[in-house]
Order: sequence, then structure tokens, then C-alpha cells
Amino acid sequence: MKGGNTKPLTPELEAEIRALEAMPDSEIDTSDMPVVTDWSKAKRGMFYRPVKALHSLRIDNDVWSWFQSKGRGYQTQINDILRQQMEREKEQSRA
Repeated sequence: MKGGNTKPLTPELEAEIRALEAMPDSEIDTSDMPVVTDWSKAKRGMFYRPVKALHSLRIDNDVWSWFQSKGRGYQTQINDILRQQMEREKEQSRA
């Protein structure tokens, strides 16, 4: 894990976490937490990253060249477009 806490939890911390998990949300005091209304500086995916796998994929040369011409991050753009299509098809199949 990159930059994560690699030390195991102490038994006391584990017990505290279990107690918090068992507590209903209505009993958790959040009065010291300000309401966040400005999310403009939020970072997407900061704590969660989908598992990536290396695959071989045949793509038309002109399509590949077009994505590459967009510069750095073109593989992420390809993944995002494929994900959007996947989500659209999932939504259509639910309807």
C-alpha cells in the first residue's frame, strides 16, 4: 500500500472500531464537524483506486492515434469512455 499505515491495529483500537461500527448513525455526535458546501477542491479517487489489469486489445490505428494525439492521460480517457458506455448499458438493462 502506498503511503498507508502498515502498523497493525492495537487491540484497543480494534475494539473502538468495532464499537463505532455497532453504533447507530443517530447516536454519533457530529456537531463538531462543519457541513461541507464547497466541493470545488475535492479530489476524485483519492482513497479508492479500481484494480487495473494489463490486457491486449486491438484498436483501429486511427482511433489509437487520435487518443494519443490528446497527450498525457490518453489511456485514462479511453478507460473513462469505456466506463461511461458500460454504465449506460447497465442503466438501459435495468429499465
